[in-house]
Amino acid sequence: MEFVHHFEGAPVLDELLALAGTSHDSLTVLAHMRQAHAEGRSSQDVVPHLFDREPRFGSPELARRFFQNLLGLWDLVAEGKPVRLEEGPRPPRPKKEKVDPPAPFAPGEPDTAFVEAAWRYLEDDDKGRTRLHDVFENRQDALLGELDAAGLTDEGYAVARHLLFELHAMLELGWPQGMASVPPEALRGPGTEASPVPTALTAYADEALFEAEQDEEHPLTPEELTRVRSLVKRGTAALWGARKGK
Repeated sequence: MEFVHHFEGAPVLDELLALAGTSHDSLTVLAHMRQAHAEGRSSQDVVPHLFDREPRFGSPELARRFFQNLLGLWDLVAEGKPVRLEEGPRPPRPKKEKVDPPAPFAPGEPDTAFVEAAWRYLEDDDKGRTRLHDVFENRQDALLGELDAAGLTDEGYAVARHLLFELHAMLELGWPQGMASVPPEALRGPGTEASPVPTALTAYADEALFEAEQDEEHPLTPEELTRVRSLVKRGTAALWGARKGK
């Protein structure tokens, strides 16, 4: 039979420990293992010395199951995984607080309070964020095509795409009539960066680009930042102009 490390739970291991004639229970064994792992010792160093005398079993199968459980428990300790030994029902998981979408800003413009509330909604509501992300990808082919053709680095592309998605999502949340697809000419025509855009949206984009420039792991170079900023400005203006029924 194949020998497989597998911890079947405290009740099983406690019974096997009793059959082995040891005075330890699973909680004591777990404590010894955690201490040994913290000291850098291996299972070969630990398991043989857990007991005052060698465990004895009435059959090879019981011995096999005993050591499969012991080594399965050791693997959980070594991998840093949680080990639950106590009996009884698991405590209920804390419910994630429901976050409501912000009230629409239409027919006016978004202010800083709306942008902050929309950002928090996107951060905290996974289902809402996924729905809005699907809308963005399915509707804004021209915008995504412009990004694909821009020749950005992986980091620059990720920053621009993520930021334009968030801005699109904010407009979807705040404009009940929804967003139309951005036409290609809105991204490439003269003066697209100068189109009037609410200050709260441009401020949010500027702050996000500043953070991307200061990122500790993958900061954008000045040249890449200039290209990303131009794309984001044109994209933001095009998105603001794509509101339906404005």
